[in-house]
Amino acid sequence: MKHSENPPWTIEDAAECYAVREWGAGLFDIATNGELQTIAGTNGKTQKVSLLDIVEGLRQRDLTMPVLLRIENHLDTAITQINEAFANAIESANYQGVYRGVFPIKVNQQSHIIDEIARFGERYHHGLEAGSKAELLVAMAMLRDTESLIICNGYKDEEFIDLGLRARQLGIPCFFVVETPEEMSLIIERSRILGVEPMVGARLKLGTKVDGHWSEDSGDRSLFGLNTQQLIEAVDLLKAANMLHCLRLIHFHLGSQIPNIQNIRAGIREACRYYIDLVEEGAPLGYLDIGGGLAVDYDGSRGGSQQSRNYSLQEYAVDVVEAIQESLDPENIPHPTIVSESGRATVAYTSVLLFNILTVTNFEPGPLPEVLPEDAPDEVRNLAALLDSTNLKNVQECYNDAVYYLESLRMQFKRGEIKLRMRSIGENYYLAVVQKIAKLIPQIDRVPIVLENLTEQLADIYYGNFSVFQSLPDFWAIGQTFPVMPIHRLNERPVREAIIADLTCDCDGKIDRFAHPEGERRTLPLHPLCGDNEYYLAVFLVGAYQETLGDLHNLFGDTNVVSVRINSDGSFDFVHELHGDTISDVLSYVEYDPGNLYRRFRNTAEKAVRDGRITVAERQKMLGAFSESLRGYTYFER
Repeated sequence: MKHSENPPWTIEDAAECYAVREWGAGLFDIATNGELQTIAGTNGKTQKVSLLDIVEGLRQRDLTMPVLLRIENHLDTAITQINEAFANAIESANYQGVYRGVFPIKVNQQSHIIDEIARFGERYHHGLEAGSKAELLVAMAMLRDTESLIICNGYKDEEFIDLGLRARQLGIPCFFVVETPEEMSLIIERSRILGVEPMVGARLKLGTKVDGHWSEDSGDRSLFGLNTQQLIEAVDLLKAANMLHCLRLIHFHLGSQIPNIQNIRAGIREACRYYIDLVEEGAPLGYLDIGGGLAVDYDGSRGGSQQSRNYSLQEYAVDVVEAIQESLDPENIPHPTIVSESGRATVAYTSVLLFNILTVTNFEPGPLPEVLPEDAPDEVRNLAALLDSTNLKNVQECYNDAVYYLESLRMQFKRGEIKLRMRSIGENYYLAVVQKIAKLIPQIDRVPIVLENLTEQLADIYYGNFSVFQSLPDFWAIGQTFPVMPIHRLNERPVREAIIADLTCDCDGKIDRFAHPEGERRTLPLHPLCGDNEYYLAVFLVGAYQETLGDLHNLFGDTNVVSVRINSDGSFDFVHELHGDTISDVLSYVEYDPGNLYRRFRNTAEKAVRDGRITVAERQKMLGAFSESLRGYTYFER
């Protein structure tokens, strides 16, 4: 038998419950007072700051929940770690090339993020990847270091190519990564017209397949890149134009969030065979772009699941360097500059979604009568008897009976044989029975299959002040899970199991899958609400893709956004504040004119005055409230 007695709850218990030390990568931990801290290194010192202290700073600045919190230090740390990992791997292996990282702007296009990457990454010559003309303009304007690369991926028209050639004139190493042979012809044509020699790369369509969610995007069915026939055609075009010397880079991208290091090694080995043969064709090359794919350990399992990775950052760098050396050294080919386009791993940790809980729905029984009404049907009396008789030996039998009696009772209600109040009494007895069974389950050695999901069925619903579709679109769209936990009260035992619903009127507007090293959880342990005191939750590792992909479901707009920088003395500065969308803003996004809406409502109110339904004073109050709402936040405001 399992013992049901609970020892005192500790901070260690909380850390294990929410696995913060597994997925947190040393950037988050729990203080002795039960508050979640973020940990940042600055000027050689490590400082810990309570997220609750940051929330208090938000409150003082009239920045209400929900808030997207960006911690600049974590972005800087990520850039440092990947560059230092490759520097160490290169030095240890006596590799004769260098590493140049680039950040794909599409992963997080927000101005403050790109500005910080360009500013902090300058010391490492960290560049940017652009997949559109708009992103190329951003890269050209943001990068100040002439050793930082711009990698132009995606399909390119004449204007796109001209912009990149202008960047070359400015001394910026800007590569055009060719996706189609037709693109190569256009690059050759525009370079001749403008008199600028291009830096050209070729994107390979490798045969290597990868594990994970994006496995179908790898191999022969990949949407992007040149197959072998197209690659030869592109090389021949360059030769015919006497421009083969412009082919300086080959590129491949196996997919995002690659969980298995063996896939990465296999892809590099295959790409190196292309590299060797292109050098024999006469292309100088010198750059090998391994694309993205460096995974984030969302669930903290450090394994090969789709939500994790079975390798460390240092192992990743070492394996990349070794795989290139092992392939090129036997052919006496000089080591190329290694380029990677790690986006997810660069920005995931920097952003945290903070929100408050508004209310809770639970599945606890209401008050039970001391004496059953005389007209109580047999089903209600049987449910009452089950409550007294349920024990460890008969849980499955009692559960089956309780379900049967409940369904029978509801059928009687549909036929008009019992009243609403009697149905309510019966349902309360049913909930009392199944809650009693749920409390007995931890003491059962072998839980019956029918009871395995009972905890999920009885889980509370905590209503959060946010929109899944706006702030966590990948959760809804592709099944991505994220670490979720309270940011305070962690020195208290979380005695409720819950799912989290958002503010949207949509059955998909909920978080009911939670990342954890032991496997995806369907409920999250939480604390009961305490009166009017706020209860704050946070979703972590949301810096990649979530801000850009969010939509306006139910016209919930962008949240408030704040960036903080933690100082070496443990203080923190609010370095960037951006108030979220107003109702007027989101209405304009879907082609409403807020001014016209106000005029229409004013006419409706004026007609009501003429008809005698309201007074002029009431009209003025209504118009004032309408106008104020147009200027208000789209989320719940207390």
